[in-house]
Amino acid sequence: MDTMEKLRILSDAAKYDAACTSSGAQKSAQRGGIGSAEACGICHSFAADGRCISLLKVLQTNVCVYDCAYCVNRRSNDTRRASFSSRELAELTIAFYRRNYIEGLFLSSGVAGTPDAATETMIETLRILRDEYRFSGYIHAKAIPGADAALVRRLGLLADRLSVNIELPSGQSLQRLAPDKTKTAILAPMSLIRGGIDENRRDLVRFRHSPHFAPAGQSTQIIIGATNETDRQILTLTSALYERYRLKRVFYSAYIPVNDARALPPVGTPPPLWREHRLYQADWLLRFYGFSSDELFHGTEGRLHPYLDPKCHWALRHKEIFPLEVNRAPYELLLRVPGVGVKSAWRITRARRAATLTWDALAKIGVVTKRARHFLVANGKRCFDTPAAKEDLLLDLMSPRERALFREETAPVRQLSLFEEETPTLSPIERKELSCLAAPM
Repeated sequence: MDTMEKLRILSDAAKYDAACTSSGAQKSAQRGGIGSAEACGICHSFAADGRCISLLKVLQTNVCVYDCAYCVNRRSNDTRRASFSSRELAELTIAFYRRNYIEGLFLSSGVAGTPDAATETMIETLRILRDEYRFSGYIHAKAIPGADAALVRRLGLLADRLSVNIELPSGQSLQRLAPDKTKTAILAPMSLIRGGIDENRRDLVRFRHSPHFAPAGQSTQIIIGATNETDRQILTLTSALYERYRLKRVFYSAYIPVNDARALPPVGTPPPLWREHRLYQADWLLRFYGFSSDELFHGTEGRLHPYLDPKCHWALRHKEIFPLEVNRAPYELLLRVPGVGVKSAWRITRARRAATLTWDALAKIGVVTKRARHFLVANGKRCFDTPAAKEDLLLDLMSPRERALFREETAPVRQLSLFEEETPTLSPIERKELSCLAAPM
């Protein structure tokens, strides 16, 4: 099997890992044309400064001794197998880099043999890149649960970011669908990585030229829709992961049925992409806006609202707080106003020291006044074009797509994806709740 055929198999096998941000779009009319890198497994991630980085996303091997029901590479699956040697993959990465196809590498692997053996092969690939080719580009590597602590540490000294996929939201689901894995085995390397990152903060002050351990932090992935856990359970887990392991990010992957199994949705079931989208919105609120997971849910409900984003839903359930006077409201409350982001809230607190803010000033600052006008007053004045009707208020807070789904007048707009998606449905209780939420403020 030649190198390009291996690359085709192993880059395709890596596409279900959501721990990098890629458009997932296929341009069928231009397939294979100039600039098309999809067949080579090139994806896109974003740096802390906002730059888009092209990464070669590939597996070291798709041979695996595990039989996880949800995984396309499980041992009982009838799929073509391939493996890169360490030098072969390192040379391929450097060849792509020299042609300016990529800026870094995203490397994962199946477990061919033991976790230690799989990790050692990945380490050798990264060692060749770093030591022999002097490659200083970005590398994201997957730590394999069950590998020896010394190997995980060595991997972290060679990679910029490490991640350990927690995969399923509960220990019960993991036991049912991935009997070869345990919750303890997954969390152990996450603790090791957290400890290594903490050492960077302490020891690099004294030993300035020591190598950094995973300087870009660690992340994880949770599969959405393969099991019956609620959004509340998933976000409670997410919140705990951020707190205990100080993750940079939790990625959510809408489950795409690829295997026939009684415990999983049947093949052909559309992936819950809209639910994935809502979880990312809620995750953003947890990370940057000071929300807790419990605040995002009302009563005993277990799912995020399908037609209102989590921040708007929270604001409409707490009408006693609003409207806020923008010239006096504390920063923490400004963050909870729909249409006000982290940057615009900071700008408001700076600008109001020098002058009294008006609605025109808020628009220049970057506030999305179409949403914020329902929850703010500026110098005692409401926005002049705030709608009074209940339905107009709700529709004003929805995106065009949410509005189309809510009215049921047009077919849902497709997200940028290779797959059909599941259309959210509104229960009778949620319809009644929407009517209450839209009551005048």
